[in-house]
Amino acid sequence: MVIQILQIIAAIATILTGLFSLLKPESITGFTGLRPEGGRGITEIRSILGGLFIALGAFPLVVNSPIAYAMLGVTYLGIAVVRAVSMFTDKSVVQSNVISLAVEIVFGIILVIPL
Repeated sequence: MVIQILQIIAAIATILTGLFSLLKPESITGFTGLRPEGGRGITEIRSILGGLFIALGAFPLVVNSPIAYAMLGVTYLGIAVVRAVSMFTDKSVVQSNVISLAVEIVFGIILVIPL
């Protein structure tokens, strides 16, 4: 029961991240390092960090399937692997990347735990 609640929290947090990116794309620069330059840059942030994260978080909640939660978890773990490697190859071991990596690993593990 606790794992299920944590999985729901992770899905909701994913949606909230997406909503923030969708509604305030100019505000993510400090955390992500991305700079929305011009209409194209803002659209990219709204669509990928906004729309994609909203859909990724909402789908498991809507279908209420363990495999949907697991897929979200695999997504987070995939992001974490690439981020971890990239942090060293790109020399970007900074606080925001470390926090993101930790969240991705924790959410990924929580979401792949079978119920």
